Amino acid sequence: MSKNERLIIALLAAINFTHILDFMIMMPLGNYLMPYFKISPQQFTFLVGAYTLTAGVSGFTAAFFVNNYDRKKVLLYGYTGFLLGTIACGIAPTFELLLAARILAGMFGGLIGAQVLSIVADIIPYERRGAAMGAIMSAFAVASTFGVPFSLYLANIISWHAPFLFVGIVGVVIIPLVSKYLPSMSGHIKEKEADHNKFEVLQVVVENPTQRLALLFSFLMMMGHFLIIPFINPYMEFNNGYSKTVTPMIYLVGGISSFFAANILGKISDRYGKLPVFSVSVLLSLLFVWVITNLPPVHIALMLSLFAVWFVLATGRSVAAQAMISNVVTPQHRGSFMSFNSSVQQLGTAAASFIAGMIVIKGEDGKIQHYNWLGYLSIVVLVVCFFLARRLFYKMTNQPAFSTQAKKQ
Repeated sequence: MSKNERLIIALLAAINFTHILDFMIMMPLGNYLMPYFKISPQQFTFLVGAYTLTAGVSGFTAAFFVNNYDRKKVLLYGYTGFLLGTIACGIAPTFELLLAARILAGMFGGLIGAQVLSIVADIIPYERRGAAMGAIMSAFAVASTFGVPFSLYLANIISWHAPFLFVGIVGVVIIPLVSKYLPSMSGHIKEKEADHNKFEVLQVVVENPTQRLALLFSFLMMMGHFLIIPFINPYMEFNNGYSKTVTPMIYLVGGISSFFAANILGKISDRYGKLPVFSVSVLLSLLFVWVITNLPPVHIALMLSLFAVWFVLATGRSVAAQAMISNVVTPQHRGSFMSFNSSVQQLGTAAASFIAGMIVIKGEDGKIQHYNWLGYLSIVVLVVCFFLARRLFYKMTNQPAFSTQAKKQ
């Protein structure tokens, strides 16, 4: 990448870091929030799912007009509103107000992911996009490695409010840097023909079987992944006896593994193909999903090793999948399509949270029950994703069918 490309990718990764951390931190806070508010597992999943459900709706709505605006302006607008919602979470005194703040954060957060991916796809050609997506998604690894453990540390020494305020403060620092260094991204507007029908963007997707299947694939990918995540911490603490000082290490070890996996597997996918990397990652991950959701109390080192491998495989399939999905649409429709894509991803995550809440119950002894059922369901969903990917992307090569270099601003 050029120096300018690296700077832009770094800024977008920083946005992704705070965006992902805000979402991720809610899940390991389950064993803090349930006792604090005296709420059930089902009510806890409302906190997790409220953000993603609202983000999905706002992302879907945004798809009808985002292509008519500078991607930079849309990104800054959404990010500013997201930070206001996150800071509101940090000062919420009750369950109801926290739920309302999560809805507010999701309303604006739904605009962020699609714009980040669209900017990357506009700037980086397809043959180099795997590495770029890997760099962007390494923000997940940094959020896991540093963000989640540090946030849980803040929760331990201050309160559960502190992690959200931490995200808000970091985001406030990022905004002026993005405003200064990210160029205007309006080239897609010039390429777009006059369009008086706002629903044409939806019609294009509905009438295109490849794009329809790509969105279904994206929905199922997120659902299959997040089915088991909300109750990892409660299961490890309440069922297997690991303390609150141990469970953050899951995200530390997993984040370090994901960081290297995102960058290395991104480059491997550019060299050997996105679909092979995705296929191997998803098939190998099935075993680890089963093991993790049926895990008895074992030595901490073994437990952390299992999670490390699972994080690597989950990262590999996500990096390759995002690169492939971004190439099923032309640049002039990419902003809208990626908004739809971000929306269905959020809805897939929300569906996973609500389904998990309906399946998992808390026994009289305080232990989480039926967690293994979530593992079986996750495996089924991921197998469907494997066959969908083979159908959708088998003929896709590294030739940039729908790639464009961003014009120099």
